[in-house]
Amino acid sequence: MPSVKTVRSASSSLWMSSLRHLVVLSSLCLLITGYSERDRTRELMSKYPVVDGHNDLALQLRILHNNQLSQIDLHNISNVATDINRLQAGHVQAQMFSVYVLCGAQEKDAVRLTLEQIDVVRRMCTEYRDFELVTSAKELNISEIRHKIACLISIEGGHSIDSSLPALRMFYQLGVRSMALTHNCNTPWAESSSKLYNVYQRQNNSLTHFGKAVVEEMNRLGMIVDLSHSSWDTAWAVLNHSKAPVIFSHSSSYSICSHSRNVPDWLLNELKRNRGLIMVNLHNNFISCKDKANISNVADHFDHIKKVIGAESIGIGGDFDGALSFPQGLEDVSKYPALIQELLHRNWTENELADVLRRNFLRVFEEVERVRDVLHSNHPSEVQIPVEEVQNPCRLVLRPPSKRKERPFNQSPSSRAQFGPPCLLIWPMVLLLSIIFSIE
Repeated sequence: MPSVKTVRSASSSLWMSSLRHLVVLSSLCLLITGYSERDRTRELMSKYPVVDGHNDLALQLRILHNNQLSQIDLHNISNVATDINRLQAGHVQAQMFSVYVLCGAQEKDAVRLTLEQIDVVRRMCTEYRDFELVTSAKELNISEIRHKIACLISIEGGHSIDSSLPALRMFYQLGVRSMALTHNCNTPWAESSSKLYNVYQRQNNSLTHFGKAVVEEMNRLGMIVDLSHSSWDTAWAVLNHSKAPVIFSHSSSYSICSHSRNVPDWLLNELKRNRGLIMVNLHNNFISCKDKANISNVADHFDHIKKVIGAESIGIGGDFDGALSFPQGLEDVSKYPALIQELLHRNWTENELADVLRRNFLRVFEEVERVRDVLHSNHPSEVQIPVEEVQNPCRLVLRPPSKRKERPFNQSPSSRAQFGPPCLLIWPMVLLLSIIFSIE
């Protein structure tokens, strides 16, 4: 019969051996789990590829290449964060391309410049077979089946319509399906979150009568109202006026990073009641409120917003090529899988992430179209903004010309200049400023 000492020694050896096997097995499990998360991410994003709510490649094409698409290959572009190869690597199946002109164009030639940016987006999305221009939720879904990258066009800043509902309608005819009511400047009818420009200052009137008419006409057309860049008061007014869900196409959580471009919890709750969507911006200054950030910082925004209003109200709006700095590991559109893997690691379910990746945006788009269908019998709005609210020296008031100001047809430009202010935005200086001050 073995002694107690022998039994204890054997038990100790067995326990140590089991422990070693357990350590090895645990290490192996961790290794497998790491691979599993990558595999799960790849499989999930293949099934539910990204709808990205905001991208400023079109602006970079203007800055770097003067919109001359013949001089570049969109599959591989240097000095930008977006091209076809990287969109495909990042599992981006639908991209909302921003049509943006700087606030300096307000009261000048914003409409012309916006048309030129729409032209470059339409060209790149029809001249390249990898892209497909879409104007409806149904077309977006079909483009996925066809293995195309769907292009949606969004105007970034209500100054692009020059306070004109007919201009808004014509932009819709050209394929625009979303518009941010402001950028970094107030319009005569809506208020910006930024104080960068001291224009159209008002008290207690963040969404004017004409601003409400803009929202109503966008509802009637089936154009998504975008509240990124709007002041909180304007956003609240819109959320309580719009018949259709709205989006913040590229904004993050104010509770995590207290930047005025981000959305506070009380406004998130209003958004949830509207059945709308916040698409999280990845720009460092909106993520960490610092010049540097990482993927974990980004995931903190997703976690917080989910806690407040649920995963069904969240999307992704990267803002690539519209800002100067992005988190380490999320430097361009190819890196989206790293973000999804981090959220999986934080125990987000695949169903929640399927919503975030695309289903939430599709739901909003479809609901906007349903409201449009309900309003189909309404006539186009004929509301006009009062002249005194616009105060635009470049806006022609239709009246018989004064003989005192008549001038010969062949009069020189220098002499014609005395009859009115210059109404063209000088792009070289503007482009320099856009590089110094990130448009975000």
